[in-house]
Amino acid sequence: MQPFRLALIQMAPAKDTAASLDKAATLVLNAANQGAGLVCLPELFATPYFCQVMDQAHFALAEPLDGPTLSAMRQTALEARVTLLAPFFERRTPGVYHNSTAVIGPDGEILHVYRKMHIPDDPGFTEKYYFTPGDQGFSAVDTPVGPIAPLICWDQWFPEAARLAALSGALVLAYPTAIGWLPEEKEELGAEQRDAWITIQRAHAIANGVYVAAVNRVGTETMGGTRIEFWGSSFVAGPFGQLLIQGAVESEETLLADIDPARMEETRQAWPFLRDRRIDAYQGLTSRCLNGCRKA
Repeated sequence: MQPFRLALIQMAPAKDTAASLDKAATLVLNAANQGAGLVCLPELFATPYFCQVMDQAHFALAEPLDGPTLSAMRQTALEARVTLLAPFFERRTPGVYHNSTAVIGPDGEILHVYRKMHIPDDPGFTEKYYFTPGDQGFSAVDTPVGPIAPLICWDQWFPEAARLAALSGALVLAYPTAIGWLPEEKEELGAEQRDAWITIQRAHAIANGVYVAAVNRVGTETMGGTRIEFWGSSFVAGPFGQLLIQGAVESEETLLADIDPARMEETRQAWPFLRDRRIDAYQGLTSRCLNGCRKA
């Protein structure tokens, strides 16, 4: 594996899906012109974040693999000659919908479709109404730049997902994201929430000796009386958790970071967390809780 440049497209959707696809295509091509070999778009980048409300009409936004979003992004990856992570609202079959990310190679071929495994259900983030949990587990995808593990947003809070993806050989854990503040929480909890989001993912990088990339939406979106201020702050962390680059809270931008596989191996040699795991003693991790959910 050779070093390569990673680009995170921190953006807000445009006025409609077609305009969002055009906007994303332009940004991907610009990133390629700056040397990017791997480009990541935010979660559900082509539409407003419709999960703020439960509305059956929003299922009409879902698309099959040959729908307009992936068709456009496959052409973009081909023109840009990059590996592209393209999130989309997937219609798998009638009644089964997923929050998904397609891994598209530089020849426009779909290499893999990852379906979000952890589905949140919180005020303003009613994703369980729309999305079926993924059924493929966590694994790296072989791409021209190296093995990449696509995960999505809520997945980023779970160390088990990061560990399994790292154990499958991932060089980069990539998290397309749609996370932000609710107005009633921002003043009291906003700084802590954003800091926790950054901290947990830096911890994944450290614990696993891998690169971690989080690419977030930006801007304020209002739907059905709910308003979310997406906090941007997209970043890339190195294998020991160091922030290589981080985006602003409010502005759209393309973030570029150089990924060096040799750095990952050097880090794991110095801090051999994977070597020293006690794989004979972790059976309880497959239980919801231990000792009958003993009270604290």
